Amino acid sequence: MSRSKKSNILWTIAATCLLIAALVYLKQAYRKPAIAIATEIVKKDTVKVEKPDVEIEPILKTSIADSIIELGMLHLGTPYVAAGNGEVGFDCSGFVHFVFKQFNIQVPRSSIEFDQFGTEVAIEQVQKGDILLFLSPTRNEIGHVGIVSEPDGLKSNFIHASSGEAMGVTISSLTTIGYADRFVKVIRVM
Repeated sequence: MSRSKKSNILWTIAATCLLIAALVYLKQAYRKPAIAIATEIVKKDTVKVEKPDVEIEPILKTSIADSIIELGMLHLGTPYVAAGNGEVGFDCSGFVHFVFKQFNIQVPRSSIEFDQFGTEVAIEQVQKGDILLFLSPTRNEIGHVGIVSEPDGLKSNFIHASSGEAMGVTISSLTTIGYADRFVKVIRVM
């Protein structure tokens, strides 16, 4: 394949990823998830191309993970609301469910259901967009979830809806007391 065709393919992929990210920012204007809108737009302008010599899948995964975190960041400060899963407020699983739903990625609505969901990965292998699971402070079951925003093993940061001091969507570190001692595992859903 010529260098020009490779460049065109990579440009198309990059433009599609940027379009998806832009649609996430404009989500207020649309009732459909951003991925569905982007897919409709891309289908209208589909071009048949040969298989590229470069591996595209990691590029797309990284872009979607980045977009998931960017969308989560748009909700920083949104109040914690028990059983909340929307613009007025979120509980922890409502926040994770809401963010992933915008990318047509179905995850459980209840934190306890995450225990048997996704693929468990070693904390040393954690990536942006993975989901951290924590024990409830009062029960011996999963009671809190958050999305990895800055992967760094046991020092990773995550975005979540906290019922603690922040009382809303915030970023915390896995090293923080109250999270470090309740950490159970990390799962991957993408």
